[in-house]
Amino acid sequence: MTVAMKPRGFYAVLDRDDEQLARMLIAQGGARILQVRIKPALADEIIRVGRMARRVCTELDASLVINDRVDIALTVGADAVHLGQTDLPIAEARKLAGTRLAYGISTHNLEQVRAAIAERPDYIAYGPVFTTTTKLNPDPVVGLEALRAAVQLAEDIPVVAIGGISPSNARDIYEVGASSICAISAVNQAKDPAAAALSLGNIVDISSV
Repeated sequence: MTVAMKPRGFYAVLDRDDEQLARMLIAQGGARILQVRIKPALADEIIRVGRMARRVCTELDASLVINDRVDIALTVGADAVHLGQTDLPIAEARKLAGTRLAYGISTHNLEQVRAAIAERPDYIAYGPVFTTTTKLNPDPVVGLEALRAAVQLAEDIPVVAIGGISPSNARDIYEVGASSICAISAVNQAKDPAAAALSLGNIVDISSV
């Protein structure tokens, strides 16, 4: 991998076929990780966008993550795959990809966090911390105290906070111990995505955690 898969600061998501946005999130927005997450989409579209993102990430020295699909992650030469609760289990994904990929997993309650820890992923995403509009059928909001508990459970595994996060509440996220913030709509739909990304990532550098 070009960058160690230890998320810190802003974790970017590319949710459309837009090379300019991909470059902006990394070069101007400061993201060191870019996840390709396009829904709904056919495999060939994800592969096309993934290959574009691979080229951009290599040029700008960032890590590429593919959402859900181990096969596509391997096809495009990604650094990691991000798996949801209904995707291939990490143990099965490792049988296919071994150490060629790093592994992230989404969790939505503390029971899922405990199960994820047993699999020793490279990072755990936890949320939604706040109400989100990104998903059609979002999981129940967990809140800041549950996020704090997830961070404490995870110990040395980085926790990426997800769901309804914006510059106005980002500091609270870092104060409870999350190492990274993933926000899609608050950044990708902003008038200035780069500035929005920076506002979510810079806080970690000046927080006490």
